[in-house]
Amino acid sequence: MASGTPTRTTCPYCGVGCGVLATPQEDGSVAIKGDEQHPANYGRLCSKGSALGETLSFDDRLLYPEVDGRRAAWDEALDLVARRFSETIVEHGPESVAIYGSGQLLTEDYYVANKLMKGFIGAANIDTNSRLCMASSVAGHMRAFGSDTVPGTYEDLEEADLVVLVGSNMTWCHPVLFQRLLAARERRGTRIVVVDPRRTVTAEAADLYLAIAPNSDVALFLGLFDHLDRIGLCDSAYVGRHTAGLGEALGAARECGFPGALGATRLPAEQLREFYTLWSRSERVVTAYSQGVNQSVVGTDKVNAIINCHLFTGRIGRPGMGPFSLTGQPNAMGGREVGGLANMLAVHLDINSPRHRELVQSFWGSPGIAERPGLKAVDLFRAIGEGQVKAIWIMGTNPADSLPDADAVQEALRACPFVVVSDVTRTDTTRHAHVLFPAAGWAEKSGTVTNSERRISRQRSFLKAPGEVRPDWRIICDVAARMGFAEAFDYRSPAEIFREHAALSGIANAGTRDFDISACAELSESAYDALAPFQWPRRQGDMLDSATTRFFAEGSFYTPDRRGRFVPTPVALQAISPEFPLILNTGRIRDQWHTMTRTAKTPRLMSHYAESFCEIHPEDAEDAGIAPAALVRIVSPRGAAVVRALVTERQQKGSVFVPMHWTDQQTAQGRIGAAVHPSVDPISGQPGLKLSGVRIEPFDAAWYGFAVLRNRPEAIAADYWALAKAEGGWRIELAGTELVEDWADYAAGLIGSGEDLETLSYSDQDQASFRLATFSGDALLGALFVAPQPVAVSRTWAVEHLCAAEIRGTERLRLLSGRPGADQADPGPIVCACFSVGANQIAAAVENGAETVDEVGQSLRAGTNCGSCRVEIRRLIDAAALKKAV
Repeated sequence: MASGTPTRTTCPYCGVGCGVLATPQEDGSVAIKGDEQHPANYGRLCSKGSALGETLSFDDRLLYPEVDGRRAAWDEALDLVARRFSETIVEHGPESVAIYGSGQLLTEDYYVANKLMKGFIGAANIDTNSRLCMASSVAGHMRAFGSDTVPGTYEDLEEADLVVLVGSNMTWCHPVLFQRLLAARERRGTRIVVVDPRRTVTAEAADLYLAIAPNSDVALFLGLFDHLDRIGLCDSAYVGRHTAGLGEALGAARECGFPGALGATRLPAEQLREFYTLWSRSERVVTAYSQGVNQSVVGTDKVNAIINCHLFTGRIGRPGMGPFSLTGQPNAMGGREVGGLANMLAVHLDINSPRHRELVQSFWGSPGIAERPGLKAVDLFRAIGEGQVKAIWIMGTNPADSLPDADAVQEALRACPFVVVSDVTRTDTTRHAHVLFPAAGWAEKSGTVTNSERRISRQRSFLKAPGEVRPDWRIICDVAARMGFAEAFDYRSPAEIFREHAALSGIANAGTRDFDISACAELSESAYDALAPFQWPRRQGDMLDSATTRFFAEGSFYTPDRRGRFVPTPVALQAISPEFPLILNTGRIRDQWHTMTRTAKTPRLMSHYAESFCEIHPEDAEDAGIAPAALVRIVSPRGAAVVRALVTERQQKGSVFVPMHWTDQQTAQGRIGAAVHPSVDPISGQPGLKLSGVRIEPFDAAWYGFAVLRNRPEAIAADYWALAKAEGGWRIELAGTELVEDWADYAAGLIGSGEDLETLSYSDQDQASFRLATFSGDALLGALFVAPQPVAVSRTWAVEHLCAAEIRGTERLRLLSGRPGADQADPGPIVCACFSVGANQIAAAVENGAETVDEVGQSLRAGTNCGSCRVEIRRLIDAAALKKAV
């Protein structure tokens, strides 16, 4: 792609599926902006999407195949994988091998992986990290609709009178959609209700916030279902013509009723009544849900409890109404479409149906077909640990950190006879690989993805792949050919794969299945290259335009009798052990993504939270003897993690929250997945990542440290550390359980030493506090600050010195003090990552007369891009007003 020429592509982060314009520059950088023509975002991007150009460096990329840790030729690596998989199948059967994929794969990658595993190896042991984020939604859809169908569209969020966000921190996790929702509230008065045990930034922006007890969602919606029945709000015509199973489901709702919902949710009675009244009186209601619903051992029942209320009132499939699953990954839905889950066939066909298996096998011309569902993610890695699965190929994901019981997953990978990993960079998973394939990254990949509203968009390459990197579909096809399946995998382009996928979707369909894109079955290469975003279904003969599609307003479900199903959802609350009395909730934060393989590369995305943390209610912190900003140990029966304590009343008493993102690449002892219990929903197989019993205890630190470094240290001698990319170098938090004898020697090991370097240091009499800065000429090479308590240093201000051309005289002394002088500005902790605006800068703007979030934006630009920091800006404004009033 020539420099200066923009490429229309799609963001690789969440399921919103935003359009992106990527423009290579003459200096090698890439300019990123939102695509104003894309119907998902209309030009908006979140902080992560805006920073995509900063994540494209090749310095840490996997560039060549590796075998047993050494560089190898492609032929050697491909031959070895094909031979070991084939030998394992011959000796132990097809179910002794498996593929574990990712919502980061493009649809074309997913399609050939699924085809290889289910059709040509003949087993269904292919699952994906999408199992961790939306499997319960899939299962709920299947039970209610007979198909994995998201009925509505993003436009419904803008056309609704009421939007209920359940288990969704939409402000941070789907920020572009949240801005569309806020604009609708401003334009037409849409009311927003947030249901979440944790007072998130989304909850603070709501018209009504329901701080329910953890895992009580089923009871909340059973009570609503019963309320709707008692006030006579059943759409009898819709229910009579288009549904079945009302009696039994309504019986479960009546058994729970308002008293059961009140007891389970622990909400005030008047607040519960307000919610039920608001839901019942708002004709246009969208109930949008995300991981707080899905990531539960009763996640499928939560989904069906929500759907039951919409079916009962006929509020589904029409503008501004319906249940809506907010997908976590950019192509989680594309993976579902091609059958990338262990319990599915391609194009939404049923793996348990002999007729459907025959259709797929005949279309593929495969020697066999998987006859039963394979192992789902958690069970798959348990089977690896138990020796049942002897060869695994992991593509574009990091299960060593992201799966629950993560230490056991690592043990399983260590013991597995043959591990293959395709990825773009080194992770905690790649270190277990016998064969490592360098896969194409976002900027180099070409194919399609499907977002949360069933919209298929092109992801287009705009950079040449570095080194010997290859796209995933090509790697998979090359292995398949060496396994003896060359003819079936002889694809020359992603377009050819997409055409086959589209053709399969129309086979024996004629409207009997929801997924049908057979209108694309004969797309030319040029038409594929130019393909504009469209929603499915698009059946043969349909136009590939931007028309909106919805399902089920007139029934026509995909069950055998074409009726939607009410599903009974009994209340089942998890018990917590007295030994582990707190509930651990894990999830995402605003500027990070999965296990940080992409987002950790850009300093501004690391500036909001540079280390992992644990939100703790003040009373729980006091009971455990944990001070604010101290380190805390999270302990479960499965494992432990050490993170920073963030004591806040936004966290519900009895619960703690820890982000899911940090790995051994960025921190010591910070992998929270090690503490998460591997219990799963029995229907969906999705793990309950939001509810594990834990206890908290102080990390017994003898010293704390903070350092800024020009160069990444080769080794870090500390019991706890958290390393983050910063402008001009690195920042690192440190702590140790034993005192260090010689701090100057310790600093030299961290920063570096040499005859041409100049060092300035300070320590108190007993060496409990120590500060040192090392300079190379006039530039800072590194600085270390040590204290017996969490170090009081202005982090953002200290980091800025790494970029200073020269630091001399009194400025060196100020740096050593850790605080700027009165004549220097300290930005404070970063609030707006899009424009790197700190809390102190916002406070100064308020002091100078800015009274609203918009006025702060006019002054500093903060909050004017993705808007995900606007609630935090509002907090700072309110705090300043309160301080002035006092």
